[in-house]
Amino acid sequence: MPRTLANAPIMILNGPNLNLLGTRQPEIYGSETLADVEALCAKAAAAHGGTVDLRQSNHEGVLVDWIHEARSGHSGIVINPGAYSHTSVAILDALNTCDGLPVVEVHISNIHRREAFRHHSYVSLRADGVIAGCGVQGYAFGVERIAALAGTGRADT
Repeated sequence: MPRTLANAPIMILNGPNLNLLGTRQPEIYGSETLADVEALCAKAAAAHGGTVDLRQSNHEGVLVDWIHEARSGHSGIVINPGAYSHTSVAILDALNTCDGLPVVEVHISNIHRREAFRHHSYVSLRADGVIAGCGVQGYAFGVERIAALAGTGRADT
């Protein structure tokens, strides 16, 4: 049976420091918390008959393990890798093992209006879409895109 939103949740992955949403640099990241992000994503997925599985870790290897897990039990991945966007070939390699699984990269801030080192993301090399600068609403956009791609096996839908 193909994985769809109806039978497999969307994995929402959050990298380092995102557990501090709402308190860490609210002038950049806003006042919403990770719990607010989860509620927003759950509502967006429910509109398509789906659910979400939101996780956060400050540890690269844990994120890699969760990406591996998503290969067999999830309909897609929305990932905000945080600072690992700019440094982690390991996360890119893990995402590259997810053949046919849609991946959307999300950044709360507009990384292209920030320091030059933030302008490059390894994750973008695998992502079917990249959303930046939309605040936490970007996560809901990511869920919407996964819903559009789930089950099609195509990134151009």
